[in-house]
Amino acid sequence: MVNWSEVLEPIAAWFRSLGVPEPIVHWGHPVMMAIVIFVVGSFVGVAGWRGKLLEDKDKDAALKSRIAHRQLAPWLFLFLAGGYTGGVLSLVMQHKPLFESPHFWTGSLVLLLLLLNGVISLSGFAGDKKALRAAHAYLGSVALGVLLLHAVLGFNLGISL
Repeated sequence: MVNWSEVLEPIAAWFRSLGVPEPIVHWGHPVMMAIVIFVVGSFVGVAGWRGKLLEDKDKDAALKSRIAHRQLAPWLFLFLAGGYTGGVLSLVMQHKPLFESPHFWTGSLVLLLLLLNGVISLSGFAGDKKALRAAHAYLGSVALGVLLLHAVLGFNLGISL
């Protein structure tokens, strides 16, 4: 089995050599990801549901919300994937184990859920099928819920290190 800490150690050593202060190494990932989760994640989720729920009532507002959701959701995924990488490197820099934390596993689950949701969306909802649109909405909501749990687990991890 691959020891990922050993594989990533040269990269972590390079970052360590930059002299980044320990509080930034320790809390940089949580602070930046909290912004991504609570600001960008909330906006993407609200815009998606707003576009879905306003469809029959206010077509212009629904269209604007769907466009905003479509434009920002890929950025949310990219920011989360980058943050995931940063969090892993932060643990390696601090000589902490990678796979023992539920925070690691909830982060992995979120990326998988959002990747699946992106595939559903990029498929055009398989010909604009209502069931796939509904699955996309609920899967995205589950991913955001797991992100909230992930944030709590991350805070607990941060204060325990």
